[in-house]
Amino acid sequence: MSAKIRLYVEHPLGAGQSLPLDRDQAHYLFGVMRLSAGSQVLLFNGTDGEWLADVTEAKKRAGVLTSVEQTKPLQMPPDLWLLFAPIKKARTDFIVEKAAEMGAAKILPVQTEFTNSERIRQDRLQAHAVEAAEQCGGTYVPEVGELQKLGRLLDHWPEDRQLMFCDEAEVGNALALAAADKSDAPWAILIGPEGGFSPSERKRLHALPYSHVVSLGPRILRADTAAVAAMTLWQQALGDWG
Repeated sequence: MSAKIRLYVEHPLGAGQSLPLDRDQAHYLFGVMRLSAGSQVLLFNGTDGEWLADVTEAKKRAGVLTSVEQTKPLQMPPDLWLLFAPIKKARTDFIVEKAAEMGAAKILPVQTEFTNSERIRQDRLQAHAVEAAEQCGGTYVPEVGELQKLGRLLDHWPEDRQLMFCDEAEVGNALALAAADKSDAPWAILIGPEGGFSPSERKRLHALPYSHVVSLGPRILRADTAAVAAMTLWQQALGDWG
């Protein structure tokens, strides 16, 4: 198989299925990557796995791909949400990209009392999740939600979803996950803002029956570093890395 380029598409994939390319996709494949008719690419859509496809029509602003054969089945990540408070643009982009690469099923930006950034571009962050899935070989793209207040999210929290609360005030409590249920129960990870959680938020989060309070070590991590560290701990203890 000669295909090295992976492309996310919003079309069904199956043997012999033709897929029209939009202008941006055609520009990327034929203008940037210099593919032509007869070239091959790998496609995925988040539901049908990964497919090898032939370029059957190549134009500057349009094109057609034809699915040939499935190269990888759909591989779903664990039922894990990542909740984080948005920070500076580039570092927020980093969090979304790494969450997609490391196996988050859903990415939820939340506004806490000390959140510095009050706006996000959900469509831009979703595009970053797509690009991350294309690069890492994933067949699933996590949904990036709209920014919502943490308190409101907790008000409507599903009772069966466990929460890994990463509290910078807790030191030496990283082993709390060891006693957690290792079944297929749904989970979420909560990373705080640059200014930390407020006393009222911390009190509420500690009191929640589904909350598992953990420390990410003796040093206070930047939010983007904390997201990677927390997902690593969770994946090793309860996820699909083992």
